[in-house]
Order: sequence, then structure tokens, then C-alpha cells
Amino acid sequence: MALNQLQLSLQFARHPEASAHRAALPRHQVARWIRHALALDAEITVRIVGTEEGQQLNRDYRHKDYATNVLTFDYQQEPTVCADLVLCAPVVEREAQEQGKTLAAHYAHLLVHGTLHAQGWDHETSEEDAREMEAYESAILQELGFADPYAGER
Repeated sequence: MALNQLQLSLQFARHPEASAHRAALPRHQVARWIRHALALDAEITVRIVGTEEGQQLNRDYRHKDYATNVLTFDYQQEPTVCADLVLCAPVVEREAQEQGKTLAAHYAHLLVHGTLHAQGWDHETSEEDAREMEAYESAILQELGFADPYAGER
């Protein structure tokens, strides 16, 4: 499988959990996970933030006043995917613990999920779209050596 080209910027905001999350996200792994979800070449910024910044972005852009796990800001889908993926470290860590996953496994899932959103995939408009996106995410994650993140939900 030929992987697409990726220009990646990986950023860590200053927050108390930053060092543990930086250790779970080596740049080469982040790039590998994102590349497996790409159908085109891409320029993607991944920013790991604390609760305050995550909540502010979710409130300002989605009008939901809480920090969520991943926000995708897609600016262009063709000929090159251009997007920002913002992941809230405390939310990702809590979800990983609740789901019995490693931090890296949950980040891999959310980065694949966000990368698919950046390319126009959607799971909020219909059940059929959600099933299709989840199946594709599962296939990508299994190809990367991770368990199916939706196995317990089906």
C-alpha cells in the first residue's frame, strides 16, 4: 500500500498533562497513523491541548460548552487535504482509561477519526454514514495493529 505524502506539524500546548501525552505521541507514530487514513496528500497540524483550550474551541466553533476529545478543522479537501486536528489531552486520557485502552491506542483512533473527517467523512448525518465511517476506521486501526475500537458497540 502506497501511503500519501504528509506535511505534519505536531504541537503541544502547555498544560499539566503535556509530558505524558508528548511521550505517548512520538512524531513518527502520529504521522504513520494519519497517513494510513489519507486518500490524498495532506498538510495537517495536530495540536494537543488542555481542558480550557479544548472547551473554548468547542464552544466557539460548535456551540457546545464542554471539552471534547477531537475537533477537526478542515480547510481544503482537494487537491491536498489541509486541516487542523485539536485533541484535548485530559478528555483523551479519561476516555482511554474508561475504555481500557492505552493512551497511544486511543490517540491513534482519534487521529484516524479526525483525519477521515478532514476528508469529508461524516458520522452525524445518518446511521448509514456512521456505520460506514466506523467500519473504515476499524479496518485502518486493525491494519495499524490496534483492536477494533467499536467491537463492543456492535
